[in-house]
This record gives sequence, C-alpha cells and structure tokens, in this order.
Amino acid sequence: MRKRYKETHWLANLSWLRAAVLGANDGIVSTSSLILGLAASHSTHHNILMTGVASLVAGTMSMATGEYVSVQSQADTEQAALAKEKIELRDNDKREHQELAAICVRRGVTPQLAKQVTDQLMAHDALGAHARDELGITKTMRAQPLHAAFAPAMSFAVGAALPILVTIVVMLLPVPERRWVPA
Repeated sequence: MRKRYKETHWLANLSWLRAAVLGANDGIVSTSSLILGLAASHSTHHNILMTGVASLVAGTMSMATGEYVSVQSQADTEQAALAKEKIELRDNDKREHQELAAICVRRGVTPQLAKQVTDQLMAHDALGAHARDELGITKTMRAQPLHAAFAPAMSFAVGAALPILVTIVVMLLPVPERRWVPA
C-alpha cells in the first residue's frame, strides 16, 4: 500500500505569525517604555518591577481580547455568508449551478467541462464548493478566534518578560552599579 503524499504549506499560519510578531514587538516596546519612564522619574526599584509585571498582565489580556474580538467578527461574517449561501442553494439550485460553472469558466475551464465539474462538486458538497470557490472560505483559512487570541497574547508576554528580566538583573547589581539613566 502506497502512502499518500501530503504537501505542507505554511500560508495558513501567516495570520498567526503576523499576530505573534506584533504581540512580541508590542510587549517589548510598551513594557520597556513604562519601565524607562518610571526609572527616569526616580521611582523605587520595587515600583518599577511591579509596573513591568502589571504591563505584562494588562498587555497580554489586551492583545488576546483585541485579536479575539477582531477574528470573531470575521467568523461571524463568514457564518452569515454561509447561511445566505445555504438559502440560495435551497431556493435556486439551478442559478447556483450556473454561478459555479461561470467561476470555473473564468478560471480557464471550457463551458462543457465547467458544467461537468459543477455537477460533480454540487453533488458531493454544494455548500463547500460555493464556500470555497464563490466566497473564498476554506477549512484551513477559516477564522478561529481562540487560536488567533493565543498567539499575540503569548508573544506579548514573552516580549514583555525581556525588559522585566533586565529590570531584575539591574536590581541585583550592587547599589553603586545601578543606573537607569546617565547621571
């Protein structure tokens, strides 16, 4: 028995990667900015460290919530489009066949072959065919709010941890060596 070859593409992960990079960058920049602002005002080391930790927690929650809400609205839009398509398939199947065949023709398939392909696709999974070819909604590219929230939240936390670690290292230095800003 031959094993089926499964080709792997990383395009489905691009939105995840974008959100993760944004989260890490925001974690580093916003937490560093807060820490440096407090250090410049000659706050205590304890207050500076606690502000860094508060920035990590608040930023992580903010990134997760923001990305979740954004992607959930995309998922809601996809669901509404699929519901509308389901109604159109129920109410006007012939028109939906013509629509899918026209999409095939625009992609370079002859009208005769487009009709055959459309008939087979519609017999197998009419809604899936229209979701993919008409609406551009595929299983791998569907909006997933929880997954989308996790990436920037975790990367923000990792990014924010870096300036906090620097703060801890500076706090461990002997007192004469501690300098947040040049004297």
